[in-house]
Amino acid sequence: MMEKLEVSSSIVVESENDKYFIEALIRKLNLDVKVDNPICSIDNYECLGGYTNLTNKLKEIRFDKFTKLGIILDADDVGIQERIRDINDSLKTICSDVELTNINELNRSEELDIDIACYIMNIDGKGELETVLKTIKSEMSIHADCLYTWRVCLENEGCKISDKEFDKFWINNYLKFDTCKSSKHRGNKNKYCSNEEAIKKDIWNFEHPSLIDLKDFLTLFKI
Repeated sequence: MMEKLEVSSSIVVESENDKYFIEALIRKLNLDVKVDNPICSIDNYECLGGYTNLTNKLKEIRFDKFTKLGIILDADDVGIQERIRDINDSLKTICSDVELTNINELNRSEELDIDIACYIMNIDGKGELETVLKTIKSEMSIHADCLYTWRVCLENEGCKISDKEFDKFWINNYLKFDTCKSSKHRGNKNKYCSNEEAIKKDIWNFEHPSLIDLKDFLTLFKI
């Protein structure tokens, strides 16, 4: 069996925003876990169509560098079990001796000499990172919440916006108008109110019960 070049764990996530959030949670838990470069190089929620990008990402990984690998994807509208099937389809392209059945369970691949587990980002079985962030927000969200009225107005005019699009728009307004306090900061959003900077602010409840399963998942990779 090939000796590992270094003993560590790595987490694969979909987007830059996922990376910022998971890294923030890892710091809260005081874990030594690396989050790899995201599957999608831009914040484009369509870039995982068919999960070709996950397959390509797995083929790039140097498995001799890690003892454990975690994969985090969004449930979106299809749900947790469907996403686990997507992950298994991608894993089949690099090994034949592992199949995940549940989240938060390490599964051994002797072919890759590594333990693999997955987590599916969700609230009540559906959704994505923005759904989670909307749930754990800790500040007043007047600007963002007014979007519910805007959404009703759209529907009354025969226009519909998906939950995915709405949640992303809600988070953008929460970050730019509700929690990016001063006009000076709002005028330089990239510096003061970017998603990377916003995740570091005290505007999220990292003790929220909806994060229990995700925290349990991350502690699987503690060295």
